[in-house]
Amino acid sequence: MKPFGALLSFEEAKKVVAANIEPLSRVETINIDEAVGRVLAEDIVATLSIPSFNRAAMDGYAVKAKDTFNSGQLNPKVLNLVGELHAGETPRERVGGGQCLQIATGAMMPQGADAVVMVEDTEAENGRVKVFKSIYPGANVGKKGEDIREGALVLREGFVLEPGRVGVLASQGLNQIRVYEKPRVAILPTGEEVVEVGKKLRQGQLYDINSHTIASVVKANGGMPYRVGIAGDNLDELRATIAEALKSDLVVLSGGSSVGERDLLVDVLQDWGEILFHGIQVKPGKPTIFARLQGKPLFGMPGYPTSCLINTYLFLLPVIRQMAHLPPRRGETVEAKLSRRVPGSVGRRQFLTVKIENGEAVPVFKESGAITTVAEADGYIEIAENIDLLEKGEPVTVTLF
Repeated sequence: MKPFGALLSFEEAKKVVAANIEPLSRVETINIDEAVGRVLAEDIVATLSIPSFNRAAMDGYAVKAKDTFNSGQLNPKVLNLVGELHAGETPRERVGGGQCLQIATGAMMPQGADAVVMVEDTEAENGRVKVFKSIYPGANVGKKGEDIREGALVLREGFVLEPGRVGVLASQGLNQIRVYEKPRVAILPTGEEVVEVGKKLRQGQLYDINSHTIASVVKANGGMPYRVGIAGDNLDELRATIAEALKSDLVVLSGGSSVGERDLLVDVLQDWGEILFHGIQVKPGKPTIFARLQGKPLFGMPGYPTSCLINTYLFLLPVIRQMAHLPPRRGETVEAKLSRRVPGSVGRRQFLTVKIENGEAVPVFKESGAITTVAEADGYIEIAENIDLLEKGEPVTVTLF
C-alpha cells in the first residue's frame, strides 16, 4: 500500500501547477477560415486603409454641400441629375455646381461631391432632384481610413481571434496568418477493468468514460487531445504507454492514483521524474497527482468519473488555456439558496455539484463513481475547509460549468 504524500491545500496545489506551466512557443501558419478561436502569434499592421476611398454611407445623391444650403420643405433646392453610381463601380462623372449624382451605399464618391443627401430627403422627377434638407460637407460620407488607417497596428500578438477580428484580417487581404499551436494533450486511462467504448463488456468491466470527458474539456479550451490507449495494471505496459504519451506537450492519466496494491503509477513517476504533489485537500479528488517527467507536466486524475471531471475543470482546464495562450476562463456565477442541509468536509475544500431549480441550488452529488453527478449538474458550489454544515435556505454562489 502506497500512502499519499503530504496533502496540499487547494490554493497550494494551484500555485504548484501554475509555477510549472509555460505557454507554448511553437507557431503555425493557417488559413483565416480556420482562425476563429486561435491566438495570434504576430502583430498585424494595416497595409490598406479601410475604407480605401471616400464612400457613400447612405443611399441618396452625391452633391456639393453648399448647393443644399438654405433648402427646406417649403423652399427645396433643385439640382440636375448627371448620372448613377453603384457600389463597386468607378465614378466617371464629376459633380459640378448645381448637379447631383444618384449613389448607392458603399459606392465611391465621385470627384466634385463632398456630401450625400439621403434619398428620403429628396424627390426626383424628369432628370431633376428636389432637395428638402440642408447638409454640411462630409455628411453621410465614410472617409478614407476612417475605420483603419494604413500603417496602424490593428491586432496584437496574443489576441484571441474572435469573428470580428477575423473580419479585420480579411479587410487587409490576409488569407494566411501565424498563430500559436494548440497544446497536444495525451490522455491515458489505466486499469484492467477499463474497456474501449464499442467493445463488449465482460463481467466486472466498465467502459472508458474519463478519457472522453477529459478530451471534451481539452478540445473546448484550446487543446488538441489524443487518446493513447488503455494501459492495464502492468508495470512494463504502463511504462511503454507513458513513454509514447510523453511525445505530447502534456500527459493526463486517469486511475492508478489511489492508494492500492495494484496502483503502479506512483512507482513509474518516481523512477522517471518528480512528483510535485500526490494528494490534495479537496473533495472529491483527493488522490490527484501532479508531476514532471522529462520536462513535461503530467496529471494523474482519480479514476472515479465525478472526481476526475471535477478536477479536470479545476486544474487541467486552466493549464490547457495557459499553454494555448488563452485568457483564464471566467466561470459565470449565479446566486441561489440551498435547497436542503448539506454537510461540509472539515479539513478539505469541497466542490458540490448542483442544479438550479426555481432559484434554488439542488445538490445532485451521488458518489464519486457516478457520471450523472456532473451530467445532471448546472455547476458547483464551493464549501470551505472550516465549514461543517450549510443550512437549507443559505445563500450560495454557483459556478456554472
